[in-house]
Amino acid sequence: MDTKHKNYGKKISDRFVKQLVDSAISSAGSFNHPDGLKTIFSLLDLTTLNTTDTEKKIRSLCENINQCPSRFPEIPNVAAICVYPSLVSCVRDVLAVPHVRIASVAGGFPSSQTFLKIKLAEIELAIENGAEEIDVVISVGKFLESNVPAVEKELKEIRRVVQKYPLKIILETGALSSHENIYRASMLAMQSGADFIKTSTGKFQPAATIEAVGVMCTAISDYFSATGKRVGIKPSGGISSSSEALPFLAIVVNTLGSEWITPSLFRFGASRLANHLLSDIESLRTGKKIEIAFF
Repeated sequence: MDTKHKNYGKKISDRFVKQLVDSAISSAGSFNHPDGLKTIFSLLDLTTLNTTDTEKKIRSLCENINQCPSRFPEIPNVAAICVYPSLVSCVRDVLAVPHVRIASVAGGFPSSQTFLKIKLAEIELAIENGAEEIDVVISVGKFLESNVPAVEKELKEIRRVVQKYPLKIILETGALSSHENIYRASMLAMQSGADFIKTSTGKFQPAATIEAVGVMCTAISDYFSATGKRVGIKPSGGISSSSEALPFLAIVVNTLGSEWITPSLFRFGASRLANHLLSDIESLRTGKKIEIAFF
């Protein structure tokens, strides 16, 4: 594969995607045990991106994350907390546990319909305030009108401003309408400097689907074969239960291998999922139905 080819074309058949999905669904149950669910918990970008978010809410969320090692000593903590740029400094001031990173959506989230200068300024401000990871949305409108050079130029400018920090590029797969578009957008994002490719903002339906993640994993595998560079994957949007999360874990293992099952290469963007995982881990451990509302 010539990764410099700007069309990034590849035929992705419905049959091929169905095979990926069927295999993931059939093998998902093999991860439905406490260790499998603990792994998913450790891959969480615990996310709150609501219009009603307040500093009080973010402080409470961070304080709960701080308590995780003492409350749940057998469970690795979440990978990151993800908030709007204006709330990054609140996370920076309250978060007190090691290895949990501060992530922020920036650059005109969620629509990406603003000026590039504003996107870059928002990213710079998020980093100045303490963000250690940046999630941005591609210019979906430009992509859909086949203005690939403009999208690529913008993403490379964003990559330059993000500098050393992990960059997660959101494809908004529910708006892309075809497997081929999802594959092309994945390759474009990776060629432009993505450290992760991410399904969706959670503000557009459909959000994360197992089919889209299968196509994205295929693109990551092809890109790795061509370049030797491992790029991460982040399903995000609408994954709220353990049973919904397990097939995503399975499709990443099946397509990319167990090497990808680490926070440096795999994240789940979610909020409600955290409590469900904690409840299900304890229920599997004790054999009793237990509800935990920690976050």
